[in-house]
Amino acid sequence: MSRKFARVSSFRIVPAFIVAAILAGASTVHAQQVPAEPPPAQQAPTQQQPAAQQPADQSANQEATPEEIPVHKPKAPEFNKWVFNVGGGASLTNGTTRTYVRSGGLIGAAGVARNYSKYLGLRFDFQFDNLPLRTSALELGQTTGANSHVYSFMFDPIINVPVTKLWSGYIVVGASYYYRSGKLNSSTALPGSACNGFFTWWGNCFNSSLPLNRNFLSAHQNQGGENFGGGVTRKVGGNAEIYAEFRYLHGTHSGITTDLRPITVGVRW
Repeated sequence: MSRKFARVSSFRIVPAFIVAAILAGASTVHAQQVPAEPPPAQQAPTQQQPAAQQPADQSANQEATPEEIPVHKPKAPEFNKWVFNVGGGASLTNGTTRTYVRSGGLIGAAGVARNYSKYLGLRFDFQFDNLPLRTSALELGQTTGANSHVYSFMFDPIINVPVTKLWSGYIVVGASYYYRSGKLNSSTALPGSACNGFFTWWGNCFNSSLPLNRNFLSAHQNQGGENFGGGVTRKVGGNAEIYAEFRYLHGTHSGITTDLRPITVGVRW
């Protein structure tokens, strides 16, 4: 009986083991046939989105119209560094010069100024003054006619006085050099005779007498001195302006003087 039970038990265990082995093999085969799922795709970092938009922003800035770009205009200077002037007019006489020279002699003037600020600068002027001799002077010179004139060279500081956008003024004062010359057409005066007041002012009197070589017919004098005056200006367009000027000129050498009051009207630019 025992042997029979053992034989039956062993008979039942073997088929159960076989079935279990078959099921295990089938699971393994099924696992190998099913493909593995791919890993989930990684999302692009959100921080790269502004970098992608940057070219678009730059292109938008490059496409801005010229009207949108602010333009900085250079500031116009408040003064002209260089100012030139030309003019003409007539001179009044003063002192001893008035005794022998008529007022109203024509003049011509030209100059240039270098401004270092709106108010201060340096100015150089050249001026020619005609000196028409009075009839009384011609009689003292014993001549029927003569010519006389002065070349003036003036170097002055200039003070500019702005008043409005159109009107302004200026003041000049400084040193001067004068070259006065003249010539008598002829003279009946005797060489070596005593000099009168005209020949003393004329400048060719030596030891109170006329030179024996008759060089008194012509005269040449170099005189140092000073000048001062002022003027008013009015703009007429751009940098151009008209001006009217009055000055006092005084030169002297060896007690002989030249005194003039020129009035000049001209153009500056």
